[in-house]
Amino acid sequence: MDVLAKLLNLSREEKVERGLLHTPREIAQQPATWESTFAIFQQHRSALQGFLADAGFGDPARPRPTVFLIGAGTSDYVGRCLTLLLRRLWKCEVIPIPSTGLLTHAEEWLIPGQPHVWISFSRSGDSPEGVSVLETALTRHPDIHHIVVSCNAEGRMMQLAAGKPQAFAVALDDAVNDRGLAMTSSFSNMVIFGQCLAHVHDLKPYERILARLVAAGRSFLPDAANAAEALAAGSYERVCFIGSGALEGVAVESALKVLELTAGKILTMSESALGLRHGPMAALDQTTLLVAFLSSDENVARYERDLLQELMRKRLVKTQFAIGGYSDLPMDSFADECLFPDIRTAVPDDCRPPIDILFGQLLGLFFSLRCNGTPDSPSPGGVISRVVQNVKIYA
Repeated sequence: MDVLAKLLNLSREEKVERGLLHTPREIAQQPATWESTFAIFQQHRSALQGFLADAGFGDPARPRPTVFLIGAGTSDYVGRCLTLLLRRLWKCEVIPIPSTGLLTHAEEWLIPGQPHVWISFSRSGDSPEGVSVLETALTRHPDIHHIVVSCNAEGRMMQLAAGKPQAFAVALDDAVNDRGLAMTSSFSNMVIFGQCLAHVHDLKPYERILARLVAAGRSFLPDAANAAEALAAGSYERVCFIGSGALEGVAVESALKVLELTAGKILTMSESALGLRHGPMAALDQTTLLVAFLSSDENVARYERDLLQELMRKRLVKTQFAIGGYSDLPMDSFADECLFPDIRTAVPDDCRPPIDILFGQLLGLFFSLRCNGTPDSPSPGGVISRVVQNVKIYA
């Protein structure tokens, strides 16, 4: 039995005592929930096509809208994982902007006369920055079209969007409204919905990709859990995650998962593969675990392998661990250990985040346990909370 299954089979009493009632289950359920999210998208697909046509995507004579992908924290990283896919398929400007940035600088981001579509992601729909940004935009800029994707049908953002002609709100299944502090199911399912949205005009190719993601996720989870537990048992003090393109978004989110779930006891950083040389490499040492989410695109992977080989020559980190990618070269020339989800080139990099993030989540879970943490509520004294509180909003 793999180590994740062992956690899932603990008694309810032990799960509650150790803070394991929600987080392991919410990680493990993800492949099955992706199918539910796809079904929810199918229910809304026709209406979304009409909404997007009204927003400016239906008239070739009109300029295409600029799309903002909006969220705070993990919900912001959802947008970072979707940016390149949406740009490629919608053929327009797509910009991930955290709601924390829009709250203070929205007018600087807007271009007068340019149509905009804002896609907001939020687990709770109650983040104060997200609520304020949406409420202000609906009032001051009624020409902006909004799509709100949340895991909480009762959230304030869903209520604000209800009945507004320029807004379209979608609630995902309540099962992915994570009860644990750290976002896991909610993250990957909002990414899945965003990938569906990118394929809104031709869903058939994505149906095949989703089937591969679901199958690969189910087979990957046990191996990823065992590998994550073994790594977390090591004497690491910091973890560096790297990735390219959409997988850079996975690296950022993975770093946050380990940081949150260990209450900062394990320090983390993230960077693009090529960006690591430009300063951040200085933070690597022999207490560092480096996790590389490797591209399946050989043109990209060449650069990533060169970096990893350089790190090995310099002996900068204790362990180099690679996820994914595809190469005819022996892996031991650039990684100490590796895992290969069953996707290879069948799933392009810009659709890989739901698979790759499973490892980052599991690493956070097992590092949390190594640090004697309680994964469901890992923040002593409530330094961080499931929904951010006490943000004073200024008019």
